[in-house]
Amino acid sequence: MRTSPALRAAALATTAVLLPLAGCSDGGGGGGEGGSTPTGASTASPTATSQELATQKLEWSACPAPNVAQGGGESPSPLPGGAVWECSFMDVPLDYAEPDGRTIELALIRGKAKDQKRRIGSLLFNFGGPGASGVATLPAFGADYDRLRARYDLVSFDPRGVGRSEGVECADDAQLDALYQEDATPDDAAEEKEFVQGQKDFIATCKKNSGAELPYVGTTNAARDMDLMRTVLGDDKLHYFGISYGTELGGVYAHLYPDKVGRAVFDAVVDPTKDAEQSSLGQAHGFQLAFDNFTKNCADRGDECALPGATGQEVQQWIADLLAQLEKEPVDGLGDRPLTQTLATTGIASALYSKETWPLLEQGLDEAEGGNGALLLALADSLNGRSEDGRYDNSNAANIAINCADSKQRFTLEQTKAALPAFRKASPMFGEYLGWGLMSCTGWPVAGAWETPDVSAPGSAPILVIGNTGDPATPYAGARAMVEQLGTGVGVELTYKGEGHGAYNSKNACVQRAVDGYLLNGTVPKSGTVCE
Repeated sequence: MRTSPALRAAALATTAVLLPLAGCSDGGGGGGEGGSTPTGASTASPTATSQELATQKLEWSACPAPNVAQGGGESPSPLPGGAVWECSFMDVPLDYAEPDGRTIELALIRGKAKDQKRRIGSLLFNFGGPGASGVATLPAFGADYDRLRARYDLVSFDPRGVGRSEGVECADDAQLDALYQEDATPDDAAEEKEFVQGQKDFIATCKKNSGAELPYVGTTNAARDMDLMRTVLGDDKLHYFGISYGTELGGVYAHLYPDKVGRAVFDAVVDPTKDAEQSSLGQAHGFQLAFDNFTKNCADRGDECALPGATGQEVQQWIADLLAQLEKEPVDGLGDRPLTQTLATTGIASALYSKETWPLLEQGLDEAEGGNGALLLALADSLNGRSEDGRYDNSNAANIAINCADSKQRFTLEQTKAALPAFRKASPMFGEYLGWGLMSCTGWPVAGAWETPDVSAPGSAPILVIGNTGDPATPYAGARAMVEQLGTGVGVELTYKGEGHGAYNSKNACVQRAVDGYLLNGTVPKSGTVCE
């Protein structure tokens, strides 16, 4: 079964890679078990950068094919009009508290502006995750953003810990295959023991393979990297397009460097006021809403839909029955990997990121009921970062490492079980799945930096903040919360009444006019604008 490039790109550009291990992927709070305090990871203000790093010159050349950590595949195709993507590396301090100490390389990619005479500067993209390779993702979306290349160099990067930027290494391919086959929603003491041990084993591989880098991969250091990138690229201001987790990263940047913010857009917005548990609960509501919309659409189409049920609720019950059967008896999947209940749930979540993939979800569920789980497993593989040749990118490892460097919250087994009723209430479909994910940072060797990120940015230029009413991964309320936290006169709210994760890539003309008008011409939309 071949997974479409569009689906793979959509799966990469997420705020929460919905993995049994990862759970929630934005900043969280609380207390509990933890490790040592991360050196230089959570100071309140920007730290110094050596003059040598600030004046480094980038050497750009044709981009190689993505490596395994970035997801593999072929070298990026030319841009519309035939221009080629260029790649480079930039040196940054591992620890900003020691700017003259050890450095690491960040991988960058750019597509140069078409109109060099009217060029505004670089437009830096972060596609979320955390853990998405910008070097691999930007070319996948190149055509969608090509209008912005009229006056900007389109630039993205692999954040520290991701892809080619000192990518975090945890479990190997065989270990991940085995781990994803395990039950992510344990029902009894034996399954709970297996689940907890799986968590411990995974974390042990991260510490063994990347222990020296784990204290430094958090969002604050990524924001510092972006400011160094701004300087090295020759821009007085940072022009920025943050998607999903990229909105949280952008908010932290705006807080640290409000006077350096240029024209910025936040799309598919993470709620900066919610800790890890609250964020996961919000996602449970968001994915349930998307699931409700999918099943209602199916029921409304009657016999045109392959799934049985006269109402959305009846369709959901049929799917619940299918998942219960898969827990007892998995069906054939791909190669020697069967489709289990957990992998089927992952596949369903994967397809809910975009309305364009609803037909694949419908087909996959229908085929799974008939004993063929290949399509649902392929959908799960897309979200889990597994390529057709059985190799995993490092998005899962990076996702967990960045989340756990950011979030203070650590859950015991007892605390997790106590939280499950609220998750089940929020989402009969995904509640248990997300609830057990709360333990993803339990026992992590590095303590988290914050309860919730500070994104207040008094004095910043206007930031266009876009919320999608049907977004499963970053619920709509997060946009309003971000606007409020950025501060008076900074956040400019735009609402898109649609489905899927994000708004600009929905190709809605109203949304794209507003974004293009601001980024290309400096025209700030009226706050409260609604696009349908």
